[in-house]
Amino acid sequence: MKSETARMTLTATDVLPEDGTRGTLVGRVWLPQVNGPAVVAVRSDGVFDVTARFPTISALCEEADPAKAVRETKGERIGDLEAIAANTPPDQRDRQKPWLLAPVDLQTLKAAGVTFAISMLERVIEEKAKGNPASAEAIRKEVTRLIGDDLSKLKPGSDQAMRLKQVLIEQNAWSQYLEVGIGPDAEVFTKAPVLSSVGAGMDAGLHPKSTWNNPEPELVLFVSSRGKIVGGALGNDVNLRDFEGRSALLLSKAKDNNASCAIGPLLRLFDDTFSLDDARRLDITLNVKGQDGFVLNGHSSISKISRDPTDLVAQTIGTVHQYPDGFVLFLGTMFAPVEDRDAPGQGFTHKHDDIVTIAAPELGKLTNRMRTSDECEPWSFGIGALMKNLAQRRLL
Repeated sequence: MKSETARMTLTATDVLPEDGTRGTLVGRVWLPQVNGPAVVAVRSDGVFDVTARFPTISALCEEADPAKAVRETKGERIGDLEAIAANTPPDQRDRQKPWLLAPVDLQTLKAAGVTFAISMLERVIEEKAKGNPASAEAIRKEVTRLIGDDLSKLKPGSDQAMRLKQVLIEQNAWSQYLEVGIGPDAEVFTKAPVLSSVGAGMDAGLHPKSTWNNPEPELVLFVSSRGKIVGGALGNDVNLRDFEGRSALLLSKAKDNNASCAIGPLLRLFDDTFSLDDARRLDITLNVKGQDGFVLNGHSSISKISRDPTDLVAQTIGTVHQYPDGFVLFLGTMFAPVEDRDAPGQGFTHKHDDIVTIAAPELGKLTNRMRTSDECEPWSFGIGALMKNLAQRRLL
C-alpha cells in the first residue's frame, strides 16, 4: 500500500555549496517562454542565461578553460535561485515560471561500477544470493570469511591482486564482480540515454517490479571530448539489487529506467576554489527518510576509491572509444545498504515516496523523491527536440 504523498521542497540553500557562489557554478533551467532549456550561471546576484554563448553544457565543457569562459560571459538575468529552486518539484511547479533541470545535456551518461572494496563485496553477495535478500546475510558472512572485509589497499591488476584471484578460483569463490573490482579492467557502462537525467527536486524512478533496490551516492565527473576533467556534480546511480543479482546480463534493466539517473544540483567547474584534488577528497553523505519513519544514513569517501578518477576516465575514452560531445562519469560508491528496514535479514529497500538526499559541502544537495518509473514524469525532450528548439531560437 502506498503511503501518503510526501512533499518535496527545494531551496537555494539546498542547491548551493557551503561556500555559496564563491566557485564557478553552472546548470540548466527550463524557460517556459521559449519552451526549452537554458544554460545558466549561478551567481551571488542571480541566475543568468548564458545560452547565447554556450548553447549546451557540452559546448561549455569543450572550452579551453570553462570556468574562465563562464566568468567572462555576463548573460541575461532570468531570476533568483530561491524562486527557481522552489518551483522545481513537479507537484509544486508553476509551468509558466522557470525550474531547474539536471546540469547535463549532450554528454554520454557513463558509470563505473565496483570501484570500492565494500561495494565490490556486496555485488558478490548479490550475485550469489541470486537477487534474494533473505539469503544475503548468510552469504555475506561466508564471502567475508573467504575474502576478508578490507581490500582497500589492494591495487587492481597488481601481482598481489592476481595471486588473490588464483586462490579464490581454487576455493570456488571467484566472481565476475571481483574480476572488475581487483582485475586490470574497470567496469564502465552506459547508465542511461543522453538527456534522460533528472535533477535536484525531481522524482527519481525505480522499476515497478523491483523489490530489492537502493540509492547509490556518487561523484559525477564532467569530461570533455579530449578527455579533460572539467568539473563535478553529485549523482544517484539508482540500483536494482534483485535484477542485477539474478544476472549481470540484466544490468541495463537494473540501471536504465525512466528517471533512474539523477545528477545535480549544479555543475561546479574546476577553478581556484575547487580542483580535481578537492574532488578526490570529497566525503559524500546519504540520507533516506521514509514515510514509515525509517531513516537511513550512509556515506562514501572518494579518497577510498580503488581506482583513481583519472584511471577510470582513461579507461573510458581514448583511441578505442571517442565521445565527440564529451561524457559524464559516475565514479561508483562505497555505500552498501545492509541495515534491515522491515524483517530481520531482509536488508534495505526503497519504499514509495522515500526522500533521498545526497550531499557534499563542495557540491550542495541532490534531493529526490522515489517513485516507480511509470509514475515519474515521462521523458519527452530528447536530442531531436533540443536541436529543433535551439535552431528556432537561432542559438545554433
